[in-house]
Amino acid sequence: MDAIGRENLQFKEVSIPQPQRGEVLVKVAAVSLNYRDKMVIESGRGLPLIFPFTPGSDLSGKVIELGEKTTRFDPGDHVISTFTPDWIDGIRPGNARTPSYKTLGGYYPGVLAEYVVLPEEWLVKAPATLNHAEASTLPCAGLTAWFALVERGRLHAGETVLIEGTGGVALFGIQIAKAHGAQVIVSTSADKIERAKALGADHCIDRKEEDLVEAVYRITNDRGADQILEVVGGPHLDKAVQIAAVGGHIHQIGALEGFDAAFSVMPLLLKDVTIHGIGTGSRRALEEMVRAVDLAGLKPVIDTRYALADLPAALDQLDLGAFGKIVVEVD
Repeated sequence: MDAIGRENLQFKEVSIPQPQRGEVLVKVAAVSLNYRDKMVIESGRGLPLIFPFTPGSDLSGKVIELGEKTTRFDPGDHVISTFTPDWIDGIRPGNARTPSYKTLGGYYPGVLAEYVVLPEEWLVKAPATLNHAEASTLPCAGLTAWFALVERGRLHAGETVLIEGTGGVALFGIQIAKAHGAQVIVSTSADKIERAKALGADHCIDRKEEDLVEAVYRITNDRGADQILEVVGGPHLDKAVQIAAVGGHIHQIGALEGFDAAFSVMPLLLKDVTIHGIGTGSRRALEEMVRAVDLAGLKPVIDTRYALADLPAALDQLDLGAFGKIVVEVD
């Protein structure tokens, strides 16, 4: 794209890039979409985009060629991208005044292309048990759920996890929680309840018919939820604080209802609740998740697959409330 706006999306034929020192050439096989990709294309989100700009952040593909001094991969390796390339381990880069949000398909050029050259440090080996479309869903949605529940929440067997919705992060959350022996409660629409149960949800709440707070109290005998994947944001955070168990964890992942939150402080204090801001995770955490995917047999849920030529339709699908991920197949 040469400017911000859906009308400026176009396919361009360019030379295949050549990897330089420390870089690898990747033949892209699949790119999973996040709602953020649509926002970047349509509004730029205030990011310092350099045009022409390629959107998209989450790829799966095959290493074709290595630059000099490249040691992490061999030609033929199947790899996935890291969403926040500079975050290798530990706490993420940035400081209090200027938090870092340097991601692929935003601060850095994206991956919706047939070939991309990336620093080898920005990639990890893909799970052996997943195909390219499935593997492409891990860098953002998969890692976000993993980082929240496992890294920050220290999830363990017997806990109760409340998951809001049935998007990409939510469905990974169900599988990760069940793999750790947790009880899973899902809040969703009536038409998606049976599919959520088939994926492992122990209880489902029809968000249009039941009061979320009272429903969780009923299911847990007033104990509440030990872990909450909170994707709504805004005033809805107050409900999460009410729902949280004593010593519980709220993982703020999304902000569908706005970035300005309001909640009662007293239950937060009395219940010793921890609120975590989750912005994906580190490369080290992604590598650990890849190992868990292979060992536990986790299978990403793909709602719809599109060819690269049908990218506009794939972006439209993001508005329709998918059950799982939307994937653009390039290869």
